[in-house]
Amino acid sequence: MLFNSFEYILFLPTVAILFFVLPHKHRWILLLAASYFFYMYWDPKYALLLAGSTLISYYSGYKMGQVPKAKRLPYLYLSIISSLGILTIFKYLNFLTDSANKAAELLNIAYAAPALAIILPVGVSFYLFQTMSYAIDVYNDKIKPEKHLGIYSLYVSFFPQLVAGPIERAGNILPQLRTHVSPNQKRILDGLKLIVWGLFKKIVVADRIAALVNEVYNNAPMYEGAPLLLATVLFSFQIYCDFSGYSDIAIGTAQIFGIKLMDNFKRPYFSKSIAEFWRRWHISLSSWLKDYIYIPLGGSRTVKWRWYYNLFITFLISGLWHGAAWTFVLWGALHGLYLIVGAMTKSTRERLTKAIRLHKAPFLNKLIKVTITFSLVTFSWILFRANSITDAKHIITNLFTNFSQTLNLETLYLGQTKYYFWITIGSVLAMELVHLIQRHGSIRHMLSTKPLVLRWSIYLMLIFSIVLFSYTEQYEFIYFQF
Repeated sequence: MLFNSFEYILFLPTVAILFFVLPHKHRWILLLAASYFFYMYWDPKYALLLAGSTLISYYSGYKMGQVPKAKRLPYLYLSIISSLGILTIFKYLNFLTDSANKAAELLNIAYAAPALAIILPVGVSFYLFQTMSYAIDVYNDKIKPEKHLGIYSLYVSFFPQLVAGPIERAGNILPQLRTHVSPNQKRILDGLKLIVWGLFKKIVVADRIAALVNEVYNNAPMYEGAPLLLATVLFSFQIYCDFSGYSDIAIGTAQIFGIKLMDNFKRPYFSKSIAEFWRRWHISLSSWLKDYIYIPLGGSRTVKWRWYYNLFITFLISGLWHGAAWTFVLWGALHGLYLIVGAMTKSTRERLTKAIRLHKAPFLNKLIKVTITFSLVTFSWILFRANSITDAKHIITNLFTNFSQTLNLETLYLGQTKYYFWITIGSVLAMELVHLIQRHGSIRHMLSTKPLVLRWSIYLMLIFSIVLFSYTEQYEFIYFQF
């Protein structure tokens, strides 16, 4: 079930009304049933995988709670190996098979393993990361094992963040699932406002951009110059609005039920470095990789070469988590290299800033850093979005080929009408204007001090724009594929 669907418009208020009608002690049953119904809307058999991984991780945590730490390792291995095994079979097996076949072909070895007809279950990477973090935290005594199977199952499957995050920690969610929640008009309205803002970013901005980007990236060899550059820059905004829009809807939905999910985005394209970008982008995944991969490898508290190695391996894993394709592996590797080069040149860049007295002009200094960071991130998105290594190579090598000849409006409309193109550009600018205002604090807090007529005029204008400017084709959220 998509957040941007008519079915969800009926589903959410129905569940919310029943939630507040039921006694507190029975609400977890409703939310668990609703979560499985929500998940089974794609394909009922996916629920068996979700339930199976839940039972294994629950059992592992329960058994670890009964023995001293010295005897917990087998149960930790059971949880992690089962989760990684599921990921390997459903997400990476065909990728590994295809890579082995290509390697054998290059080496003139007679080997041809068949590809399996396996469909990636939606959201599997997200909920398995939650089960793994739970097992690791129980093993390390950061949290106590959850004894109530139903409550634990709800933690794993809670529908707002089930299929695309945020990737939550058990220590944050489990206590909230036991907290008594009363209907609160302000909390519910704030949640609904966040949902509307998320829908605006997804439907009005991301989906409209998608038509332009898909035209170029799905026909990459046919384009060169300005259209390639425009589509690449637009994809930066598409993926941000698509994914952060989902996160906003998820956070707003959970807020209605009195559950606070972690923020997943904090205006990432205003970052002044790649390291800062990863503190603002997909925060739940970044923090997960930091806590469960980067720090256990040794983090930065080691010799420099080892620090750089830890960074690179962490981002290789990040790339592979995003997708079973070499384009994603290269994307992760590129961000690892960005961070290594950034760490190696930090003192040099600081000296250069002082030498040219750029620190005396803080606004210009920040503008330059933000522009460079955005350009590096946007360049990396080529690998993320390209359909193949071949397409990525063509796009990278032809970004500025015949640029002046292709720099005309008719070419840049990318098969869409002039009206469609400028509405899309206007929606991006409107979103960025909101982000600029957010430098001074929460928009919702600012609006709460304004007259009632002005506040609701803005809310209704957002709803009207969603209805008026929504694209006719309905796109799934990009991160559903991960």
